[in-house]
Amino acid sequence: MRTEPKLTRLDRIFARLDREPVRPVLEVPRMTRHRVVLFGATLAFYLTIVLAVVTTSWLVRFDWQAMLFRPYQQWPEIHAFLDYWVVLGQRGPTAVMVAAWLGWRSWRQHTVRPLLAFGAALLLLNVSVGAVKYGLGRSGPHYATEVGSNEMWHWFQAGSDIFPSGHTANAVVTWGILAYLATSPRARRWLSALSAVLSLSVGLTTVYLGTHWLSDVLLGWAAGLLILLGLPWFEPPIAQAEAWLLELRDRLLAGARRTAPRPAPVPAAAAVAAGTLTAAVEEAPPREISPTTARAPRAPIFLAPGPHTARSERTPVTPTGSRRPQHPERVARGSTPAARPLTGG
Repeated sequence: MRTEPKLTRLDRIFARLDREPVRPVLEVPRMTRHRVVLFGATLAFYLTIVLAVVTTSWLVRFDWQAMLFRPYQQWPEIHAFLDYWVVLGQRGPTAVMVAAWLGWRSWRQHTVRPLLAFGAALLLLNVSVGAVKYGLGRSGPHYATEVGSNEMWHWFQAGSDIFPSGHTANAVVTWGILAYLATSPRARRWLSALSAVLSLSVGLTTVYLGTHWLSDVLLGWAAGLLILLGLPWFEPPIAQAEAWLLELRDRLLAGARRTAPRPAPVPAAAAVAAGTLTAAVEEAPPREISPTTARAPRAPIFLAPGPHTARSERTPVTPTGSRRPQHPERVARGSTPAARPLTGG
């Protein structure tokens, strides 16, 4: 008797993965000369913005002019819409949406590289942008204390982590990673344009709302672009992490198979009897029914001990004696009745 092994939940998950298409060969971005040149130019722009703010140059004066212009008062009709639009730069909601999409891609393509690349980009974003924010300690427009000042080195004041703009840098990295992981040149071009529009609009929205200086937004764009341009340098560690995770998966799968409960052994006598019966059933030739060897009709089955006959077939039974009571004056049929005596009266 053949018994099917009982699959665990881990076995069912990997069986589902095995039914998916074969893992495609994905092109991993390399650190080309063109990318190195762009990285160097973006880094120079980044340092220039930092130097311009630290030295209280014309850029700081332009920051104050844009802040005192108060765009949210000039165009109040779009304020409600932009309050929602700026959420596209918040790390929590955008990370959940992009991670869900990349997780589905990882499932379909049998690889965890998209999720690992996204995680590495977010880690680099938090470390680099966070270090500069708390290192420079610049206060935002709502916390400014002196007109024309660069509002730097306010480490222990509220709102002193505004430079560079985290919303802008996060929008560049979160939406730009989709273009970085695109599998075709056409998709990469469209996603690059989409991420550029989103990051630019989110950065300008923070200036409109008065939560960031314009120089904060410029540095946020540069910070996010540096992460995307330098991400190919981290592809070897990402590949090693993926190989380690796949090896760990194989170990867990092998351990789950070893610890899975085995079916109870079938007694030898029962197995032999079941095999003999199965073989006899399989080897027995099919019976051919011919008109001459048709089954004879069965005898009728009665509930009573004997067969029931029709009333017309029953033998008449003459009862003994008359059912009528005896009458002294009754005369049998066919006889002459005696004359009655006449009595006078």
